[in-house]
Amino acid sequence: MLSKENNQNYLELTPACIYGHVVKENGKVSVLVPRFTSKFWGKYLLPIMKNKYIHVKLDELGSETWMMIDGKKNVQQICDFLNGKLGDKIHPAEERITLFLTELYKNKFIKFNELNKN
Repeated sequence: MLSKENNQNYLELTPACIYGHVVKENGKVSVLVPRFTSKFWGKYLLPIMKNKYIHVKLDELGSETWMMIDGKKNVQQICDFLNGKLGDKIHPAEERITLFLTELYKNKFIKFNELNKN
């Protein structure tokens, strides 16, 4: 994910969501990932599809983390807030949250503002 040449501290990076989401009645988040990114496939297949999005369902910890990603808070601020809110459920907070954010980044669900500046 992060190159070795990049000397930025992971906890200082600011994540931002690429996709939208819906919050279910149980408080858990489903991330809305478009089925097709290609205009060609979208034009011909979306009209016959039931839903143009794939719903990626997150668990409680993933949902709480996703809801904190706003493009303004850095990873450390998210960790501190969730550690205070969830306590032992998320211990060790920094390790778990950074692993989760790394997976979101690898799968192109989020971006880091500092890494996308040219």
